[in-house]
Amino acid sequence: MKKSKKNTKISKRKSSTVKNVINFPSKLLSPVAGFLQDKLHLLEKRRNEIDEDDPFKDTSRLIDNASPDADAAEQFGHARASALKEQLDRRIIQTRKALTRIKIGKYGICEDCGQMIDTDRLMIYPEATLCAKDQAKREK
Repeated sequence: MKKSKKNTKISKRKSSTVKNVINFPSKLLSPVAGFLQDKLHLLEKRRNEIDEDDPFKDTSRLIDNASPDADAAEQFGHARASALKEQLDRRIIQTRKALTRIKIGKYGICEDCGQMIDTDRLMIYPEATLCAKDQAKREK
């Protein structure tokens, strides 16, 4: 029982901290949302292009008795495509999270600490969902 009371106090403290934060006006967020939608579309398009260029997607390679150097080139091409798709997937997820935060009214607020994300950071990286301090903590 003591733990639940303690958790309730912490929850109340966190919610009161978030309530004191000023949100961005919706007229400022609509251009950001449009920019992020365009960026999301381009990221998804680029991911599909990379997926199509993956040598392992070519079904004719299975019946082809290629030389070892051609097989190595396919392996390298697949590894490259996989790495690029993984990076794009992370960026797509981050962009979708930012768009969702715009919709629910939490854009510009750090997911971890609940404080406003610096506007300079948002100008450079509009899909940021963490303040610079909390982002640095996660990267350690």
